[in-house]
Amino acid sequence: MSSSACSPLRAPQLIHCCGSNYKYNHHLPRIPIPSSTPSFFCKSQFLHVHISENQKKNGAFFSGSKRFHLRKSLNQHEESEVFSQEKNMEVPYSENIDDESDYLGSSSSSPSTSVLSFLCPLLKFFSGGDPSRERNYSLEEATSSLSTFSRLPWGSRSLFSYKERAEREDPPILLQLFEFEACPFCRRVREALTELDLSVEVYPCPKGSIRHREMVRRSGGKEQFPFLVDPNTGISLYESSDIVKYLFQEYGKGRSPSVGLLESTIVTGWIPTILRAGRGMSLWVKSSNEAPTRKLELFSFENNPHARIVRETLCELELPYILHNVGAGSAQESVLHKLSGSKQVPYLIDPNTGQEIGDYKTIISYLFQTYSAT
Repeated sequence: MSSSACSPLRAPQLIHCCGSNYKYNHHLPRIPIPSSTPSFFCKSQFLHVHISENQKKNGAFFSGSKRFHLRKSLNQHEESEVFSQEKNMEVPYSENIDDESDYLGSSSSSPSTSVLSFLCPLLKFFSGGDPSRERNYSLEEATSSLSTFSRLPWGSRSLFSYKERAEREDPPILLQLFEFEACPFCRRVREALTELDLSVEVYPCPKGSIRHREMVRRSGGKEQFPFLVDPNTGISLYESSDIVKYLFQEYGKGRSPSVGLLESTIVTGWIPTILRAGRGMSLWVKSSNEAPTRKLELFSFENNPHARIVRETLCELELPYILHNVGAGSAQESVLHKLSGSKQVPYLIDPNTGQEIGDYKTIISYLFQTYSAT
């Protein structure tokens, strides 16, 4: 889904209706929206706005059997009214942060945040420096395969039969996920996306990010990951567990996440991050400052050891891409077979250059050569 230019307006505001404890910020300042910004930043029927008490009473927000509700369309008059009332609105967000946050000095920092603040510099030290240099691929495959084994029950297959998946309609607009590969809580969401056989737009947010982290901060009010935007329902969410529950509620056709997916992250979710020595965590210093005109496309599934290494590279280069999940039993397998002649992942398509590559080593080399600053 390509981005289109739009006139300056206020940044969309996060709606988070899951936590019981809230903290409040004042409204964000008016900002110009560049043409490279994802579509959810543009003024449309999928506006992300604050919900005041009066708006709740008037039907903008409903608290029924579902946990996440937002009226899907606002007419022009209502949009103007919403923006004119912004001075009296506030930005709620949960204090119970269980995901990676850059507010490491905050008094509300959680144990998980503290762990990350300690691990990140340590992992960066052991990661071996420049990710573009010649690699020991035997070691790469060994550590990535062990990472796969540590999360073996999750992120490898679709929960839908081929027939059920063929009967299910895909969301009209791709969901947008802001995350970074090394984050265990982002991994939890990607595992759920594989199980749901959903394609999404991924906006990697490595540490040192020059583009996507600022988008999250302006949209939601803080840099915390993962951050999901669903333009089809008007929902924006932090908190990985809430995102997973929302995805299954909205697109799971009555299914629930695989047993242990939500509970296991705090136990084994860190293992791939440690085994991979923090790959997919920080921006490569020689990455290009300019995003490609069109998003790359990657056929992958979360727990594939070779696809993991490619996703790490995309994150380190901060390259936005469309992620097509092709777990076992996925309806996307037939699409992949038509494109590549096999069902093997990873498979990368770069519409900017016309390149289509199936070997993960070749993909990594191609990405660093094509999207470096020099």
